[in-house]
Amino acid sequence: MSKGYGVSEIYIPEGSKFVGRTITETRLSEHDINVLTLYRGAKIIPNPRYERVLEPNDKLLCFGKLEAMRGMIPAKTRRRRQPEIANLDPDAVAAVVADVTD
Repeated sequence: MSKGYGVSEIYIPEGSKFVGRTITETRLSEHDINVLTLYRGAKIIPNPRYERVLEPNDKLLCFGKLEAMRGMIPAKTRRRRQPEIANLDPDAVAAVVADVTD
């Protein structure tokens, strides 16, 4: 795979400029982005036709320039992945320490 290219998901939120447009009208291909799959609710549409009209809450699985795809995600909808941190059970920690020191 070429450097700078990859697979990413583009979410089409309510009010997006892509809602009501066909995949062709989004001009993604002009940004070197190819739509691989369209997720619409529970429906999965592989290799969607470029005449398909996009609806709110659609998700597009795309391959293309990662920087171009990153630029299509509005800043307020970008999610930073943060690990979920849980407290360790003190009894479990004590048992592990006891096993290691024996």
